[in-house]
Amino acid sequence: MSINKEQDFGTPASTALEQVTLEIDGFKVTAPVGTSIMRAAASIGIDIPKLCATDSIEPFGSCRLCVVQIEGGRGMPASCTTPVAEGLKVVTQNQKLAEVRRGVMELYISDHPLDCLTCSANGDCELQDMAGAVGLREVRYNPVETHLHAVKDESNPYFSFDPSKCIVCSRCVRACEETQGTFALTIDGRGFDSKVSPSQNEAFMDSECVSCGACVQACPTATLMEKSVIDHGQPEHAIVTTCAYCGVGCSFRAEMKGEQVIRMVPNKDGKANHGHSCVKGRFAFGYATHKDRITKPMIRASIKDAWQEVSWEVAINHAASELKRIQARYGKDAIGGITSSRCTNEEVYIMQKLIRAGFGNNNVDTCARVCHSPTGYGLKQTFGESSGTQDFDSVMKADVILVMGANPTDGHPVFGSMMKKRLRQGAKLIVIDPREIDLVNKSPHIQADFHLKLRPGTNVALISALAHVIVTEQLMDDNFVNERCDVVSFDKWKIFVAQEHCSPEATASITGVPAEEMRAAARLYATAGNAAIYYGLGVTEHSQGSTTVIGIANLAMATGNLGRDGVGVNPLRGQNNVQGSCDMGSFPHEFPGYRHVSDEQTHRLFEDAWQAELSWEPGLRIPNMFDAAMDKSFMGLYCEGEDIAQSDPDIQHVHAALRAM
Repeated sequence: MSINKEQDFGTPASTALEQVTLEIDGFKVTAPVGTSIMRAAASIGIDIPKLCATDSIEPFGSCRLCVVQIEGGRGMPASCTTPVAEGLKVVTQNQKLAEVRRGVMELYISDHPLDCLTCSANGDCELQDMAGAVGLREVRYNPVETHLHAVKDESNPYFSFDPSKCIVCSRCVRACEETQGTFALTIDGRGFDSKVSPSQNEAFMDSECVSCGACVQACPTATLMEKSVIDHGQPEHAIVTTCAYCGVGCSFRAEMKGEQVIRMVPNKDGKANHGHSCVKGRFAFGYATHKDRITKPMIRASIKDAWQEVSWEVAINHAASELKRIQARYGKDAIGGITSSRCTNEEVYIMQKLIRAGFGNNNVDTCARVCHSPTGYGLKQTFGESSGTQDFDSVMKADVILVMGANPTDGHPVFGSMMKKRLRQGAKLIVIDPREIDLVNKSPHIQADFHLKLRPGTNVALISALAHVIVTEQLMDDNFVNERCDVVSFDKWKIFVAQEHCSPEATASITGVPAEEMRAAARLYATAGNAAIYYGLGVTEHSQGSTTVIGIANLAMATGNLGRDGVGVNPLRGQNNVQGSCDMGSFPHEFPGYRHVSDEQTHRLFEDAWQAELSWEPGLRIPNMFDAAMDKSFMGLYCEGEDIAQSDPDIQHVHAALRAM
């Protein structure tokens, strides 16, 4: 295996539908309106030299390496900032362009250390690559003053900042602004004194930097470099994997030497993260080689015995024989399993199949029981399916974003960055939360339009108040309701929420939110265009969880905010595959696809597919398993990729139940 670098097209893709055709170096190319000449050229395999441009951030046009000539045009425009147009004839390579590029590169190198052989970026340095691409063979300048003695900043534990190698391309600054949205970096000074500055000339660790690593990934030199690469050298192969730290599920390229992880690089093709990450996903990979990591199977006869390392064959046979022994003694239903929402769909599917077809019962559950079973129930009752309605990218088309019981910038940082980007573009924001989360007024260039600071335990009252305003002020989307909803059920709901006890004035004393704020927020949600709701564990891990989810879904249906980009009901999950684990049949009462185990047609379908006799009775949920363990009727548990003692409530009860098995 080898490191296959992802192609960098230089500038972001255009989303325009209209296409134009132009000629680049004699080749015809068709591209969407708004595409840069640089990207259009890259799409047909013509790589124009560049340093300040990369396709994860907007073009800047400062390095002047990417200049081209256009027939009939004046001068040498930068290809990164010049859009394609119908009929253009572009030249990317000739003697004049080559001389200009070599001259530019000569200036860069005149103020850059010539320590390539010992540099940590050797073999992965864009400056080095571009010097070769333009044919630089000598540096004629002998500058009186340079930055070669600038002092390194080693304050950040994950990466080093060496300003002596900085070419002031601003890629790090723009990544911090555009991708992460923290605005921790700036270019301080002018002319020769220009330099990258964390905050106001502070060390990285003293600045607002959150160590997401976007600047490190954007840097074309060794100015910003992972300390793991400095210590161990460049990786030699990469494996695509998924981060399991939070509910976003970012895709990464684990860049490695042998079995050693050198660095984690966010995958540009990742559908959830598009090449971005947070500090945990990018830098907190030490667990992979931690001394406490279990790398060999172990068995023991009793909880009081020491663990014994054995072969995989011995461990699997031991586990299987013990599960059989328990069933023989205590009955078929005395064992079960818990799947993990950090595992893949395939792993979860085969796990629940083992329990249903192998164990012969439906005693299978998942940690989603704890965090998002109200989502499953509430959305099933309203939409007919237990899943959220949108992907993460949908937020970029939202005009109004309602965040309830969630803190995306902390709990789902990469999605939080995407949401902040949309808010900086002008989307309106409603926050429903007792806490003053960062999105309210602590994120740069973002201010919530409404912060409904409700009292804990009043979620349903507040949602009902919003519904009251939408119904009584005729803010509903009647066409959507008539075409897409159950009109009889809708009319019952409308009559209920229109009652005076649901009004903002009546509920203000319950929620603690002024009535006029609730009314104004409801009007904004219903009338400002595409409105999207994002909610988290503050809604679901609650006695009113299912009812609140139902109320949220009703708001979306009443206003027609479903079925297109930029809208929807979007649960922010606790782990990276909560949805998939539930889809695959992790609940004790449902086969894969949310089909009830007692439905005759479904039951026969799975019996035929799996060639096994399946139980008709719903199995035990996680709390039931623990209760049954205490009365000695549940005696064996197969747990896949889950720390139930940490994720389930009442840890002492969990410990006691596990000891009783």
